[in-house]
Amino acid sequence: MNNPLKEIWAAGNVAHGGWLSVANAVTAEVMGSVGFDYLCVDMQHGAADYSDALGMFQGLQSSSSVPIARVPWNEPGIIGRVLDAGALGVIVPMVNSVNEAAAAVAACRYPPAGSRSWGPMRAARLHAGYSPASANEGVAVIPMIETAQAVEALEDILDIPGIDAVYVGPADLSISYGLPPASDNDGPFLAALDRIVTVCNAREVVPGIHTTPALAQRRRDQGFRMITVTSDAIALASGAKSMLEGGTGGDSLY
Repeated sequence: MNNPLKEIWAAGNVAHGGWLSVANAVTAEVMGSVGFDYLCVDMQHGAADYSDALGMFQGLQSSSSVPIARVPWNEPGIIGRVLDAGALGVIVPMVNSVNEAAAAVAACRYPPAGSRSWGPMRAARLHAGYSPASANEGVAVIPMIETAQAVEALEDILDIPGIDAVYVGPADLSISYGLPPASDNDGPFLAALDRIVTVCNAREVVPGIHTTPALAQRRRDQGFRMITVTSDAIALASGAKSMLEGGTGGDSLY
């Protein structure tokens, strides 16, 4: 079972991705034509439920972008379903402790490495050589580190076997330090980012982060290697606004 996202990381490179917040397969298909390394269906704060996510994964089937999902919560039922539907990685929100990290890994891995139930409804048809062992190797497990509590416990969290990357939610991380929710902040926020990169590098785990086009280069310079630069909703609004104001836009298909 091949996962190009993990291959990018194994080569020491940076993966650049997009976020799918609009619950629509056609929008996902359009985003899939752009060339992102990965596209994440957001089932936590985006509009997609499971039925939407299934159609969005189908919309990405012809894309070179790796399909992943952010699930609503650290709950094995929905984690198993998005993996069965074809996701090659799962971003799990609000992982703040060793026990929560272990639960996230277990939900993504078949026994004996975890507790995932067999039933790869769509995944087995999509991914050549699909088996419990190949899925355990191929699926990317990505807990979110987005609180001061998680940053403090990061060494212990990353000692749990099977974590491939972590993903920083900058708004929640900011709030946890008493700062306004934002993509960037000073003081303890920046210190937390430095700590996350340092601890990840020491344990050969990929540090990832949600960001903006304006901040992407700075995050690369800081050492992040999974960088989400925009979402479908933001790109749609930005592009439409630019065209309305007389800026340049894409060619019409008609």
